[in-house]
Amino acid sequence: MKTRDWQRYLDEQARRHGKHSFTLTELAHAAGTGRHSLGVELARLLKAGVIERHGWGLYGLPGTASSEQIVAWLDSHAYITGASALFRHGLITQMPAGITCFTDRRHNRRSAETPAGRFDFVTVSRSVYQPLHEGVVVGPEQALCDYIYLMRRRGVSPDSQVTFRHLDHLRRSVLKGLYRRYPSTVEKSAESLLLSASQRR
Repeated sequence: MKTRDWQRYLDEQARRHGKHSFTLTELAHAAGTGRHSLGVELARLLKAGVIERHGWGLYGLPGTASSEQIVAWLDSHAYITGASALFRHGLITQMPAGITCFTDRRHNRRSAETPAGRFDFVTVSRSVYQPLHEGVVVGPEQALCDYIYLMRRRGVSPDSQVTFRHLDHLRRSVLKGLYRRYPSTVEKSAESLLLSASQRR
């Protein structure tokens, strides 16, 4: 395909289907060409700035990299949690340097740099690992428990790294159901944070 045809195809996929990232197989199918010919074409498109690499074997329009699509591509078992999810839910004030992802897989990829940011993968035990039925970003209560669990695993005080806010918005019933999946220190730390938050109101 010519450059303008690629631009039209990518724009149309984004507009009609909300699709921003494409595998090599999808791009080869769209171009009606083989993988070798596609490689030459991708090099030309990358140089022209028509397309950018969203991850290993994943490409899309520049500036459209979605962290949700990328994490699902990098590790289909991973989900976004910890400080990254807390920030998205407005429960901490600082934007984390990386995107924390929990997974039950053990692989060589500890982190991955992408246009959407750096993904940091943490392998956790089966009891702590709680994948979602839909989406890849956990809810605020699980994000808090995962964050505390990870900080304590690293020997760091949970409230020494971030500034919490709006913890009174968390659902206590959901937290109570989650606590049993973690070491007891997670519940103690979470309840201490919630108590401190209520005293500051």
